[in-house]
Amino acid sequence: MTTLYLVPTLLADCSFHNVLPKNVVEVIHGINQFIAEDVRSARRFLSKIGHPKRIESLKFHVLNKYTKESELEEILSFISEEDTGLLSEAGVPGVADPGADIIRLMHEREEKVVPLVGPSSILMALMASGLNGQSFAFVGYLPIKTNERRERLRILEKRSLEEKQTQIFIETPYRNTQLINDIMISCRLSTFLTIAADITGEKEFIKTKTIKMWKKNLPELNKIPAVFLLQAFK
Repeated sequence: MTTLYLVPTLLADCSFHNVLPKNVVEVIHGINQFIAEDVRSARRFLSKIGHPKRIESLKFHVLNKYTKESELEEILSFISEEDTGLLSEAGVPGVADPGADIIRLMHEREEKVVPLVGPSSILMALMASGLNGQSFAFVGYLPIKTNERRERLRILEKRSLEEKQTQIFIETPYRNTQLINDIMISCRLSTFLTIAADITGEKEFIKTKTIKMWKKNLPELNKIPAVFLLQAFK
């Protein structure tokens, strides 16, 4: 029986020693084949953490949002050859990540799945937010169209108020400014918003304020990976 290791990757351009435990790096060093969203970025990561094998000699299989369900069987066959690492593009696999499909299939076949410790932007943002960490929901990406996105924000704010629940969402970095502006327009002045950007990076920015306070000084986060958390109070 082979094992699928869920391999965390870096969130920002930082030293891997700061975010990956030594024993996790040692496990990764012992893996010779990987599943990744993008092979080039996977190779860069493995090179950065000093994988002992020649990067060109490692085997890779692509699994991304374009992978068809009919192709998953081929990936399972790839895993059956030897222990395999599943790499996320950033952070941990299986969370806001297409790797969840193959993980579920591994469980259906009663194969071994091992999560490795590493940085998760979603959990780290929640930890640092000061918002409700007992009840929270990660809702992924919001709609692209402005009217739909603003309506979705109002729905999330209402849900947060009714269920006393933190709502967590992300956006493609180049649309951060647009999203922040829509939050300012759609949400109540008393609602709290956490913006957590470039987590673990040199320009890490994590602030929690009411919408009223944010309106006085909005951050410039264009093209910077960020996580947004919203909680409304009565």
